[in-house]
Amino acid sequence: MAETTLKQQLQEAMKAAMRAHEKQRLAVVRAMLAQFKQVEVDERIEVDDARALIILDKMLKQRRESISQYQAAKRDDLAQQEQYELDIIQSFMPPPLSEAEIQALIEQAFIACNATSIKEMGQLMAWLKPKLQGRADTTQVGNKIKAHLATLS
Repeated sequence: MAETTLKQQLQEAMKAAMRAHEKQRLAVVRAMLAQFKQVEVDERIEVDDARALIILDKMLKQRRESISQYQAAKRDDLAQQEQYELDIIQSFMPPPLSEAEIQALIEQAFIACNATSIKEMGQLMAWLKPKLQGRADTTQVGNKIKAHLATLS
C-alpha cells in the first residue's frame, strides 16, 4: 500500500478530532486543510508532501511571529492559543535536523555548488532549501553559511 500523504494524515486527524469532540484541535487541523485547499484552488494544483511542508512551515512562522507580538503586548491568553496551534502544526512536521546533520548538509552544499564567496549564497540556499524544508530554520542556516563564507575569504 502507498504511504499516506500529509494531506491524508490531516484528514484522518480531522475525523479523529471530530469523534473525540476536540473542538480546539479540530479548528487547527481544519485551518491547515483550508490552507492546502486555498493553494490548490489558487494555483490549480494538487498539494503534494513537499508543497504541504512549505505551507505548514509558513504557518509555523506566522504563529511564532504572533506569539512574540502577543507576549510583547502582554496578551498571554492569545500567546497561549498561538502556542497551542503551533504545537499541533509542529506535530505534523518531520523531526527537526540535528546541528550535526545541518552542518553536514551545509558542507555538501558547498561541495555541490563549488561555492567560495558570498555571491553563491543564493545558489547554496536553493540547493539546501528542499532538504531543510520543515526540518530547520532556513534563516539560522543562512547565518551559518555566511559565517562559513566569512572564514573562507
